Amino acid sequence: MTLRRAFLKSGAAGLGMIALRSMLRAESKGVVNPLHHPAKARRVIYLYQAGGPSHIELFDPKPKLAAMHMKPMPESFTKGQQIAQLQGKPLVCYGPQLPFQRYGKSGLEMSALFPHMGSLADQVCIIRSMWTEQINHDPAHTLMNTGSILPGRPSMGSWLLYGLGCETDDLPGFVVLMSNGKGGQNQPIAARQWSAGILPSKFQGVKLNSTGDPVLHVETPPGISPMLQKDTIDTVNRLNRLRFKEIEDPEILTRISQYEMAFRMQSSVPDLVDMSKEPKAVLEAYGANPGDGSFASNCLLARRLAERGVRFIQLYHRDWDHHAAVKYGVEMKSQEVDKPTAALINDLKQRGMLDDTLVVWGGEFGRTPMSQGGDGRDHHIKGFSYMLAGGGVKPGTVYGTTDELGYAAEENPVSVHDLHATILHLLGINHLRMTVKYQGLDVRLTGVSGEVIDGILA
Repeated sequence: MTLRRAFLKSGAAGLGMIALRSMLRAESKGVVNPLHHPAKARRVIYLYQAGGPSHIELFDPKPKLAAMHMKPMPESFTKGQQIAQLQGKPLVCYGPQLPFQRYGKSGLEMSALFPHMGSLADQVCIIRSMWTEQINHDPAHTLMNTGSILPGRPSMGSWLLYGLGCETDDLPGFVVLMSNGKGGQNQPIAARQWSAGILPSKFQGVKLNSTGDPVLHVETPPGISPMLQKDTIDTVNRLNRLRFKEIEDPEILTRISQYEMAFRMQSSVPDLVDMSKEPKAVLEAYGANPGDGSFASNCLLARRLAERGVRFIQLYHRDWDHHAAVKYGVEMKSQEVDKPTAALINDLKQRGMLDDTLVVWGGEFGRTPMSQGGDGRDHHIKGFSYMLAGGGVKPGTVYGTTDELGYAAEENPVSVHDLHATILHLLGINHLRMTVKYQGLDVRLTGVSGEVIDGILA
C-alpha cells in the first residue's frame, strides 16, 4: 500500500506540473483558439474621452437646433425622459456653439476645430446614433468599459486578453494611460474600469504613469545585481509552484506570471518610454513633449506599445464635462486631441499597422441639446457619437442618425453592447461564444444583448 500511495502521489504531482506548464503556455494563446472567424484587427487603441464630449459641437451637425436656439425645447422630445440635472427646470434649446465643416471626398461633416482629424475623413467611420443606459459618470464608465453597471465584471481589455492571449513576453497585454485636461474638471477614474473582475487577475490592465517613473520600483534596487534578483524571483516561483501542486489555486499561477513579468519589465519599460530615438518630425506631428503626461505624448506611447505587441491600449483623457462654458471647453479640448489623434492614425498607417489596429474615439455619453440654465450642457444618454478607424471598419462612413435636434438616436441606434459585439467581431470573436461560468450563469461582455453593426464593417 505504501508503494502504491507513493506512486499515485508522485504521478499526481507530475500531472500537476504538466497542467501548470500547460496553463502558463495557454496565457499567450487565449481561450478563443482557433478564432471563431477570420479577424480584421489584432489590437485595439481606445482613446477614451472621459466626461462626455458634446456630439452637438463635434460630430453631429444640427441646423434645426441652431434655428431653435434659446427657444423652448418641444415637450414631445423630453416628456418622461431621464434628464440628469435638468428635472423641473425650463428646457431651452441650445444651438451648436461652434461651426462644422465638410472634409475629404466623402464630405463627412465634423467640427471645424478638427482640421487634422478632418483630414482623415475618408479613413474614419463616425457612428452618430450611440446610446447608453447610465446618466452619471462612474456607472456610465463602468457600463462602457465592462458592459455592466455591476462592479466586479471584467473590462473589455481583460476580455480580449482572456480570449486572444498576449503577443508580447516583456510587457503586459493590457495597458492603461491617463492624461488630464487644462480645464480642471478631472474627475477620478476608478481602477475597476480596467479590472479583470471575475476573470483571473493576470488579465487586468496595468496602469503606466504618464509622468515620472512609468512603473513604481521598476529600477533594480541599489546593491542588487540582476543575477541576484533573478535568482530571488526563481526561488519565490519555485515555492509558488510547490504551493500550486498542493491546492491548485489559479491565482498562484497569476502570482508566478506577475513576478516573471515584473522582472522582464525592468528592461522593457525603460526602452519603451525612451523617446530619444524618435525622429523630430514624429514628435512634431504628435505635438508631443515626452514625459509631460499629455494626451499627445500618450498617443505616441500608444503607438510604441502597439508595435511591441500590446493587445489593448486605453488612453483616458479627462475634462470633457462641460456643464458651463461648453464653447470654450470644446475649443480647448479640441486643441488637445485633434493633432495627436490624427498623428496616431497616420503613424499607424505609414507603418502598415492601421489595417490590423482598431482605433476607437469616444466617451461614456454625450451632452444635452438643451442649455443647463446658461452656456453649458448636461449629461446625455439618448444619443451621442463615436469615431472608429482601421481594423476592418468601413472608411469614410457615417452610420446612424439622431433626430433633428440631436436628442435621441433615430436611425440605426447603436447600444454599448452593440459596440462591444462589433469590436469583438473585428478581432475574430463571436461575442455569444466567449463566456465565463459565474454563479451558475454564462457571463459575457455583452450581457444578454448586443448585435454586430454590419453597416460599419469594410
